[in-house]
Amino acid sequence: SEANSTKERTALVCIPLYTAVKLLDDESMRYFRTEQDLEEAYRQAACRSFQLGGDKRRDGLAIAQQKPFLMVLGGPGIGKSTFLRKLGSEALNPQGQIYRGYIPVLIELKELKDPEIDLTQIIAKEFETCGFPGAEAFTTKALEQGKLLVLLDGLDEVPKQNFINVAECIEDFADRYDGNRFVASCRIAAYSSSFRRFTDVTIAEFDNEQIEQFIRNWFDSELDQREKTAEKYWQLLCQPEHQATKELAQTPLLLTFLCLIYDREQTLPQTRSTLYGDALNILLKEWAAQKRLERDPIYEGFHPDLEKELLAQIAYDSFQQDRLFFSKEEVTERIAAFLADTLEAPSHLDGAAVLKAIEVQQGILVERATNTYSFSHLTIQEYLATQYIVGNGLVEATVQSHALENRWREVFLLMAGLLRGQVQTLWLALEQATFCQFKASQKLKDLVQWADVIANTPYQSLETRAAALYTARALPLTLSFARALSFELDAGCGLDSNVVLVRSSSLSFDPAIVLAIVLVRSSDPALAHISNLFLAFRPTRDIARAIAHALHPTRDLIEAQVFSAENLSEFPETLVQLQATCPDEDAYPQDWDQWANELEAAWLDAFDLTKEAVTLSAGEAEALASYLYITELIVRCKESAVRVSKKEWQALESRLLTLKGYEAWKEDGGE
Repeated sequence: SEANSTKERTALVCIPLYTAVKLLDDESMRYFRTEQDLEEAYRQAACRSFQLGGDKRRDGLAIAQQKPFLMVLGGPGIGKSTFLRKLGSEALNPQGQIYRGYIPVLIELKELKDPEIDLTQIIAKEFETCGFPGAEAFTTKALEQGKLLVLLDGLDEVPKQNFINVAECIEDFADRYDGNRFVASCRIAAYSSSFRRFTDVTIAEFDNEQIEQFIRNWFDSELDQREKTAEKYWQLLCQPEHQATKELAQTPLLLTFLCLIYDREQTLPQTRSTLYGDALNILLKEWAAQKRLERDPIYEGFHPDLEKELLAQIAYDSFQQDRLFFSKEEVTERIAAFLADTLEAPSHLDGAAVLKAIEVQQGILVERATNTYSFSHLTIQEYLATQYIVGNGLVEATVQSHALENRWREVFLLMAGLLRGQVQTLWLALEQATFCQFKASQKLKDLVQWADVIANTPYQSLETRAAALYTARALPLTLSFARALSFELDAGCGLDSNVVLVRSSSLSFDPAIVLAIVLVRSSDPALAHISNLFLAFRPTRDIARAIAHALHPTRDLIEAQVFSAENLSEFPETLVQLQATCPDEDAYPQDWDQWANELEAAWLDAFDLTKEAVTLSAGEAEALASYLYITELIVRCKESAVRVSKKEWQALESRLLTLKGYEAWKEDGGE
């Protein structure tokens, strides 16, 4: 009846923010056999997600429709309970995609504490709570006729002492009433063996499409639609500097947390260390408390702070060894060694029990393949490793060993936040790391000295020195690329588009360009002209067009007196003349090459440079790239710090991209 239909709809909570779930079958999850296989697959994938086999994802609702007995597995906060509620909602919806004609009943298995279990009575009680007359008789008849969709949520949340009893009861009940549909959920780590008739599937971490859908569902109010909040947030999350934050968003629980942060602040905090620390606490403490889960007895003596110390040491040791996956035996031994050397650790604890508890309760350590583990997120591992570095006074040693390794970049940015008032310790260590590049290249020292001199104007700053180094590299790089294109095209062999792409990318991401773009954020109109200059010379054969683009910003730079070079004032007119004499597209390569030499000579003369000064060997170019990379990292660390002393930063900024700090370091016996 219509009345009963209305009551049925109250039996489940609809999920307005539901995002389409994608499932992995058992083969996808267990395809790689060893940690070495997983390491290799992860490197080849070139992404931050540990979950592989993404090409085998299948639509969750479609799988649920096909399988009468389904066991949905996943880690904490991955969306298992939400998925079950969505299935019930679909059954209640007249326009629903699946389970038409079935009456959904949701049972939270954590409530099954009594050794005597009668699932028929439990289901009848649910109907009675919703006001069904004759609930017991109705339940018996519905089960016999195969009319029910029985949703069994949280097998892992069943009290330990009753787990086997509940599991056997569910299997027997499903066998007895196999005309009905059954969907159960359980954390992967707590699921020891397959149910006889159930198909095991695993909820995949969110991909980009799902993250974006979730965000659009979250920010769906009239105000948000008018302000385009979802679009702004998604674009922000896709920025390279938020790559690690976006990785956390692959877990719905943490994506909810990130949406709450953005909803409140309309941005993502610069101090990522605080953000990731809060995310870790959600996994360690708040999630289990919110669900009122019965905590493993092991946690009576193993408090969260001690657990963090343990996880931090495991994270650091693995990161130091450049390993993201490790065997069960190895991690168990690490836990045992930590406990044996910890005065506060209860004597009854053992490594295997602690590993199981961490895996089941929080999912911070995850079994990726048989007896092979990793952290749930690379971001979490980086944060914990950083905690270990800061807590054990390893900042300088880490800089000396890993300053130039891109995989440690996020660790350094987190370090800047966790050091708080001592962030200058990190800055100074990174500054000294740049000095090693001076020892490797005399030309680098000469270029830095030149940049300091030419930028010695009223606008003299780190920004102008960075822009000067960019000008020293931009034209030679562009001309080298254009010459290569010209000669290859003249050879009549055409040009592989992949070759063009690789060459263009290598020039576009030259460290001098990256550093300059990062630094030029001044509101001063004169300095703003520098950013226009960066766009003037792109890897292109159409050098005349590049000159046209360069004319306006070059004039602006000269008029604003951003650089102090004797011949610079005549340069715009020289560019006009060179543009007028630029060879035609079908000119001989030697004609074009001669003209390019004239352009290069004019450029070098205008900025008081020589061709020898900007012609770098592979080793010299690498030294310059390393020097600029570390300098840019220092700037990023400043932005990631909780508090920055104005006096300390101004002192450091005045030395960056100069020889001042290097000379003082040498005088103090630094070499």
